[in-house]
Amino acid sequence: MSWLLSHLDQVAHLAARHAVLAGVPLLLGLAIAIPVGWWAQRRPRWGAVLIAGTGLLYTIPSLALFIVMPLFLSTKVLDPVNVVVAMTVYTVALLVRTVADGLASVPEHVRQAATAMGFGAFDRLIRVELPVAVPVIAAGLRVAAVSNVSIVSVASLIGVAQLGDLLTDGYNRAFNAPLLTGIAACMLLALAYDGLIQLVGKLLTPWRRPSATPAGSAAR
Repeated sequence: MSWLLSHLDQVAHLAARHAVLAGVPLLLGLAIAIPVGWWAQRRPRWGAVLIAGTGLLYTIPSLALFIVMPLFLSTKVLDPVNVVVAMTVYTVALLVRTVADGLASVPEHVRQAATAMGFGAFDRLIRVELPVAVPVIAAGLRVAAVSNVSIVSVASLIGVAQLGDLLTDGYNRAFNAPLLTGIAACMLLALAYDGLIQLVGKLLTPWRRPSATPAGSAAR
């Protein structure tokens, strides 16, 4: 505890960097996965190939992806952009199938009702299908968030500062204080993202909240 108190500013700084490196790819990955997943859901034959292909991206070792990114982006090895782009690739790999499954879960009669009300394909997607698919997409986003928080820590091996620095420092010095602090901070950050996504999901789907039973009805 004394080590943590004396290094609180450092831990907070690393945690903030870790949150950005894990969080920004979530937003970018979701923005990419929604149109890709929509296309895959509308064209099942080619969509299956696309989903399988994006899923293969997740099998690329994270350290290798961090190292080769500068070759494609013309950036320096220590540039955090490499980590953001690599994590966006992993996020897309996880979310394309989730988005496709979420849109496929929308009942057909809901789509038909939206079409009968005059919604075009784009309006129907934005105003009807995506809101109905939010619970499925949010579940996949929670998995991606926890995965991102975990994988980002590997970037400490190439010199990109974040909570992984505490893990490598503690391991190299056989010193438990920074090691345990880094583990605890990563867990708390993952829980924070998980809770935030759950909260946003509930706010976006108010119709799923249990309604209060009137006192008179309960009495009957």
